[in-house]
Order: sequence, then structure tokens, then C-alpha cells
Amino acid sequence: MLVLLPPSEGKAAGGSGAPLDAGTLSLPGLAVARAAVLEELVALCSADEDKAREVLGLSEGLRGEVAKNAGLRSAPARPAGEVYTGVLYDALGLGDLPAGARALAERSLLVFSGLWGAVRVTDAIPSYRCSMGVKLPGLGALGAHWRTPMAEVLPEAAGDGLVLDLRSAAYAAAWKPKGETAGRTATVRVLHAQVVDGVEKRSVVSHFNKATKGRLVRDLLVAGAVPADPAELVAALRDLGYAVEAQAPAKPGKPWSLDVIVTRIH
Repeated sequence: MLVLLPPSEGKAAGGSGAPLDAGTLSLPGLAVARAAVLEELVALCSADEDKAREVLGLSEGLRGEVAKNAGLRSAPARPAGEVYTGVLYDALGLGDLPAGARALAERSLLVFSGLWGAVRVTDAIPSYRCSMGVKLPGLGALGAHWRTPMAEVLPEAAGDGLVLDLRSAAYAAAWKPKGETAGRTATVRVLHAQVVDGVEKRSVVSHFNKATKGRLVRDLLVAGAVPADPAELVAALRDLGYAVEAQAPAKPGKPWSLDVIVTRIH
């Protein structure tokens, strides 16, 4: 099982680890593409703070993120599972997973990133600010930059098991499973169901979408569930108490679509 996660905009800073050693990161086939983004991002943020803030889409209050990016090569690095914070990662709770669930998380979770492409939660990285929606002056749109190397590397990482895709649209654009891998892929949408005047209405949630996805992954990990395909995933989630509606693809080479229905948002 391979679980594809989005990163968080906010990231934990500080730490006392050694600086980044890019050669130790997982998925070494992404190394050249990573080096290109890192080089341009550091150069941009070291040269012109205002221009960097404009390119990265940062408000005045986030000006300090530019200096953080400028110092990426010497900043302390720590496991990505500790760097990424926010609603999904709070609900996932990597830090207090039981040992077996933690080992499964280290094998299964892959976090997408505008800077690194994708990393395992054990990969040591510094805190940074660079979303997949950024368009760097030299490299262009990062989603497009990552598309070719991802297409070469990710099918092997996916292996022959389930791909559970929980990414947001910007990060999903960097790699779209194709062919037989797509047939083993399930995308998930979280819907809030309410009864209004006797009629059930459903709406897409945002903040609570992230929290539900984090809890969903945690529950699978703690249960030791390793579904081999989307049909087994649906069964596993229902066994865990989730209300799931699944739509199999109309033709081969397309992913399954899963709706997780919640009646309470928290």
C-alpha cells in the first residue's frame, strides 16, 4: 500500500539536526529535479526578498519565510513526519502511533512537495516554504517540472499494491497514475451529510476534510490494514466504521472514486 499525502503549508521550524544531505532522501530518481528546484529557490530568496515573496505568494506577515528558504542548505533537518504540521498531520498523529503502525507508516506514506517532489516521513528535510503551485522564474510551474521525473519513479514506488491518493489538486497534478497502476488507485472525497427539511444534503468540507483523511489513515495504520486494491480498501474502511460509497471506474486505466460520508464535523 502506498498512501499519497499533501504537505502542510505551515511547517515546524527549529531543531538541532544536521543540515540537509540530499543524497539520503528516498526516491533517488528525483535527485536531479530536487537539486534544480533547491538551487533556484535558494538563489531567488537570497537575491531579492520582495521578488521572492511575490513569486512564492507570501503575505507581508510571512516575509520571514524568504530568509528561511535562503538558508536551506545550512538549516537543521529532521524527519519529514516531524516537519509537516497542520490539521491532517495532527489527526494522523505520527508521533504517538504504536510501534507496528509506525513501521507501516514509514513504509507506506509518501508526502508530496513543491521542493522535494515526494519524501518518506523518515526523510530528514529542513523547514521550507514552496508550494506546488509556485512558478519559478527559471524552471517554470513546479507541477509541470515534476511531471516527467515522477512518471519515471512513482510507478516503481507504488509496486503492485493499492495506491490511496489523498492529495489536493495542485499536488495530484504532479503525478497521475496511469494504466494498471491507476486501476489500483483510489481517490477520496469527504462529504458532510445533513438532513434539512427532511432532505439529506451533502457538501464538500475543507478543514474537516483534512482531519477526516488524517484519522482515516491513522485508523488503517493502527489496524494493520494493508488492502491490496480499492475494493479491499472499501471493505477495510467499512470494518473500521466509516460510511463509504465507492464508484469503480467506467473503463480500465482509471482510478476508483471513494466518498467518505460524515455526519459530524470535528
